Amino acid sequence: MTTIYLETLIKADIHKVFDLARDIDLHQKSTSKTNEKAIAGRTSGLIEEGETVTWRARHLGVNQTLTTKIISMEKPSQFTDVMLKGAFKSMKHQHIFKQKNGSTVMIDIFEFESPLGWVGKLFNHFFLKDYMKKFLLQRNQLIREIAENHTIINI
Repeated sequence: MTTIYLETLIKADIHKVFDLARDIDLHQKSTSKTNEKAIAGRTSGLIEEGETVTWRARHLGVNQTLTTKIISMEKPSQFTDVMLKGAFKSMKHQHIFKQKNGSTVMIDIFEFESPLGWVGKLFNHFFLKDYMKKFLLQRNQLIREIAENHTIINI
């Protein structure tokens, strides 16, 4: 299992950051480079506990679909999604939010495992972990920009 741990400090209210992190439309905007689109389940707005979303995107030159489900949610402190179907052997993403000195610390714990045994493990080690980390950092940067600028953008 490969784990990516990220902490992002955002100078905004925890409720605002929590909602931005589960906003399907914002996620699509943050992944415009891979043309990620929600195609089934919850396809816009704020995803809730028990809901699923199916994404279609082009990653690493290959069209892929990924279905995830929100398996737990405690507003505004955490939510967790897991892969139901997709290219990974397994995937779990914990989103944790903590208020600190008027700001919010957004924590991502992203765990995944690739298929294909030792070939997948080599691919994770030499390429996929960095690719996924950059993917998450781009998303987090957009969340930070929107939350801190107090602006409404067309998502």
